[in-house]
Amino acid sequence: MSGRPGKKPGAPRVAGDTATPGGFHGYLAEFLDWMAARHFSVHTLKNRRIELGYFIDWCEERSVRRPDEVTRALLERYRQHVFHYRTKTNDAPLSFQTQTKRLISVRMFFQWLARAHHLLYNPASELELPRAEKRLPRHVLTVAEVEQVINATDVAEPSGLGIRDRAMLEALYSTGMRRAELVALRTDDLDLERGTVLIRQGKGKKDRVVPIGERACRWIEKYLYEVRPNYLEAEDTGALFLAKHGEAMQGKQLSVIVKKTIEAAALDRFRDTHPNAACHLFRHACATHMLENGADIRFIQALLGHSDLSTTEVYTRVSILQLKAVHERTHPARLARSAPGS
Repeated sequence: MSGRPGKKPGAPRVAGDTATPGGFHGYLAEFLDWMAARHFSVHTLKNRRIELGYFIDWCEERSVRRPDEVTRALLERYRQHVFHYRTKTNDAPLSFQTQTKRLISVRMFFQWLARAHHLLYNPASELELPRAEKRLPRHVLTVAEVEQVINATDVAEPSGLGIRDRAMLEALYSTGMRRAELVALRTDDLDLERGTVLIRQGKGKKDRVVPIGERACRWIEKYLYEVRPNYLEAEDTGALFLAKHGEAMQGKQLSVIVKKTIEAAALDRFRDTHPNAACHLFRHACATHMLENGADIRFIQALLGHSDLSTTEVYTRVSILQLKAVHERTHPARLARSAPGS
């Protein structure tokens, strides 16, 4: 990152020219402080800073150095720029999600500027976002494939880490929790007797209690008593799943473990799965399989921690078994079944 006047060594870069009175730099720093005071997560703050950095750099390249110089026409030009932008590595357009995030950050920034009376009006009030794509997961693990992956863990290897990996996979599939939620689990978040897990500060900083199946509980219990004590440092920090050197498991480490286990299971159609998407395969499988077995979508919503039911409804489109059964019963273009012995 380029050094700018007023930037502390090692501090995250805040975009904007610090020499410009009333420029973007000071307002962006104040905006991020406001977000922090509202208890937005560190992850969200980082993303807002980066996304607004792209916008501010784009503005300053066009000699627009202050928020009060931004017009609706300029914002429309930026929206077009984001749409037509191509990455330098493979000349690919930005994904729908990336385009939306960059524009939402700009819209939120100008909304704050107007509400804080730094601007007389909000030029981004009518900034349109890309139309949402309703994409389905590329592949969903079948029940048999889930079992194949879970059984690919080497639970007999001497270090005991295979038992830990089996426990993590069982927990992912049984609860449908996110990668970040699993690595954040503490030993006192589990109630193995009742079969529940407390997920603290999930997405949107919301706590929720979810059920966990008996099979997952038994593997976690085996890990807790037979493996985890061997990897504890001098002081037990309380993290449930530990890495091989005794520190708390990190999200990227978990992704690599799950990806390698999928590869060990020799599932050809999942060979190209990116490590960052590997854990989500179990979240998708959990929701889809429960829906196919008759679970109400609102229970799935509560399990996954979705604030909006529309987010959960994607699984009703993924779950094809019930639709296929109805199709076979009711569509007239089907082969007549011969009677036995005819």
